[in-house]
Amino acid sequence: METNTNNIHAIKPLAALHPDQALIRVYGDLNDFLPLSLRNTWFPRPCRGRETVKNLIETCGVPHPEIGALFLDGRPVDFDELVQPGVSVEAFPIGSAPETPIALRPPLTDVRFVLDAHLGRLAAYLRMLGYDCLYRNDAHDAELAQLAHAEQRILLTRDLGLLKRSIVIYGAFVREVIPARQIVEVMRRFNLAPAPTVFQRCMRCNSLTTPVSKAEIDHLLEPKTRQYFDTFRRCPACGKIYWQGSHYARMQALLECAVREGERLQAGR
Repeated sequence: METNTNNIHAIKPLAALHPDQALIRVYGDLNDFLPLSLRNTWFPRPCRGRETVKNLIETCGVPHPEIGALFLDGRPVDFDELVQPGVSVEAFPIGSAPETPIALRPPLTDVRFVLDAHLGRLAAYLRMLGYDCLYRNDAHDAELAQLAHAEQRILLTRDLGLLKRSIVIYGAFVREVIPARQIVEVMRRFNLAPAPTVFQRCMRCNSLTTPVSKAEIDHLLEPKTRQYFDTFRRCPACGKIYWQGSHYARMQALLECAVREGERLQAGR
């Protein structure tokens, strides 16, 4: 769902608020995190003037890395602004947020990812696209959050609690559950195209592979691979060998389909 930014501040309801309440409204894809009854409308929330707008919005279910802009009574604010009773709070998603002079986070200088244990196949697809993508199926939430913070990586997760951790700066909740759809979602969300290192990252460990002569690895090849292929790459970290066999053609077709679908969806915005 897209945000209509032609009139970004919807009219507040006229009903009186309780003295200890604020009015909340979220827009666009942020509604995914609300109960159906609270979507695309104003709703009251308890507020005693001692909590930040970041914490208030997150108590509604919206993780802060998904937010692109915040307004209090029509005034742009950052995450640390204290919310007083009686005010209106509006939250807009990244990608369709109105431009404001207040940035909620520094701009990313490099697009790199870290993924939780539920997204192993998505991690492989991102590596195929050439993106630096950390993934371990035994990593703990605290470790993932710390990695995302320390290395300024985008945290991709299916765990809302993990995404709400305060040290996470960049991140997204992956809505889709099918990996082939997840890669389209992520490409669209972050405007990704295949990186210059497409098909050059090791799908097993994320390291960049390097060309290797056939003679050097001849003793490691299966007979049919040795017979039909002459060009190889090898991961210097884990030793995995890659060549452009039928698996390569299948992966290339999948990524080309993902790119086309992402472009189609982007054009339809």
